[in-house]
This record gives sequence, structure tokens and C-alpha cells, in this order.
Amino acid sequence: MLSELFLVGLAFSILKGVTLLVSYINNNAFPQPLKEKDEAHYLGILGAAKNADPEKGNINLSQVEFARNMLVEHNLRLVAHLVKKFEGTGEDSDDLISIGTIGLIKGINTFNPGKGTKLATYAARCIENEILLAEEARKYYPRLFVSMTGMPSICGESPQGA
Repeated sequence: MLSELFLVGLAFSILKGVTLLVSYINNNAFPQPLKEKDEAHYLGILGAAKNADPEKGNINLSQVEFARNMLVEHNLRLVAHLVKKFEGTGEDSDDLISIGTIGLIKGINTFNPGKGTKLATYAARCIENEILLAEEARKYYPRLFVSMTGMPSICGESPQGA
């Protein structure tokens, strides 16, 4: 009886996660991936900013920030795709997408196009590593992590009517 309830709960959890992910993608909540030419352009801006001398003042920070934001926004589908691997862990999909986005940002900031890999390949590794690190930290420090849905609101109300 207990195992049947566990399986039903697990099936419901997986169904909820898949439904959430499909709704994200179908509602165009995530922008389409960039074309190769556009991605190379934005990566070139980031690369030039990394190699520039900040004391000369030849860095356009707003352009660098825009390029970074474009790369992050247009690779969110990659995060959502990789989160599917972690659906059976019991974590909330929104939390995993947030953690994966942090990995994506780290990947974009450390990517080196001169090494011959594509951004998506490198970023996928960074996203997975960030999710795995968060899961490992949750095992050792469970009281430090609270699901986004379990956080109290700014107004001081208790979450979900509790």
C-alpha cells in the first residue's frame, strides 16, 4: 500500500514537472535560440571586453551587458531541457531552472570561443554542474535551502495560506 502511494506521488510529481516545462516552451516564455552569426557577434563583444584595458575606457559597459543578457535569455531553453534530467529528484522545477540559470551565466562568463567548443556544449556542462552542486549542498545543509514556493512573501504573509 505504501509503495503504491509512493509510485502515485512520484508519477504525479513527474507529470506536474513535464506539464510545467511544456507550458514554458509552448507559451514562448523562452525566446528562440540565437542564430550562429548573432551568437558569434555577442560572444565577440564579451571577448573584446575581457581583453580590453579598463583604464583606457574603451569598454562600452551597456553594450557588454546587453550582449551578456541576450546570450542568457536566448539559451534559457537549454536550461529547461537539462532540467528534465533532474525531474525525479523531488526538487521543484522552478528552483532547478533558477539554479540552472546561474550555471548558464557562469558558463557564458567563462566561455572561451578559441578552444573550439560551442557555447551550448560548454554551457550545458556548467548548468549540469551547478544543479549537481546545489543538490549536493542540499544533502549536507538541508535547512539552508527553502523552495521558492515555500518562501514568505514580502508583506509578511505566510506562504500558501499556512
